[in-house]
Amino acid sequence: MTRTHATVEAAVRVLELFDADRTEWTLSDLARHLNQPTSTVHEQLQTLAGVGLLVRLGRGRYGLGWRLLKLSSALYGSLPWYAPAHDAMERLARGTHLLAFLCVLHGDSVLCVARSVQGRDGPPVAGELDFELPAHATASGKLLLALAGQALPQPTAAFTPQTLTGAAAWNAESRSIRAQGHALSRDEWAPGTSGLAVPVRGEGARCWRPWA
Repeated sequence: MTRTHATVEAAVRVLELFDADRTEWTLSDLARHLNQPTSTVHEQLQTLAGVGLLVRLGRGRYGLGWRLLKLSSALYGSLPWYAPAHDAMERLARGTHLLAFLCVLHGDSVLCVARSVQGRDGPPVAGELDFELPAHATASGKLLLALAGQALPQPTAAFTPQTLTGAAAWNAESRSIRAQGHALSRDEWAPGTSGLAVPVRGEGARCWRPWA
């Protein structure tokens, strides 16, 4: 791995730690969480703050910088499906009083690009705060894999005894998902968790694809 590649990966790891539930980090907390020397993390924070991706809030505290808002606005503006899909997610959450996610497929993973405000009153569940999850062990991931006609990732990790790992079993479930129009997961990512996933469709019942 080149030094430039390693530097970019380190910066991404720092930025990914900021989310709606943790909008600020201190230098010491970040160093402890990343298991890195304080001096190394301080250098990363200074660099990110210098280009506007982070902002120093005082007394060693850092938050996300305004430049990220420009980048996110540009991304959302390039995706014509995002606004209606986000609205559909929020309507579902309000109607069911359950936590809802908006997910896209990225390789062998599913990315949770948005989550609802409704349904977050209870204690956190496994994977709730994660941005990236294994596609084959989540309802959204299985739905997107099936609609894309993709096989299970190789190697296929088994997170619980219920995780689907066999090719024959996946082929049968994939056909069932396409026929029924939804996917279910039960204790496949973590014990005690379950999910239901449905596609967001546009005009003519066409299923939106992330970059179509």
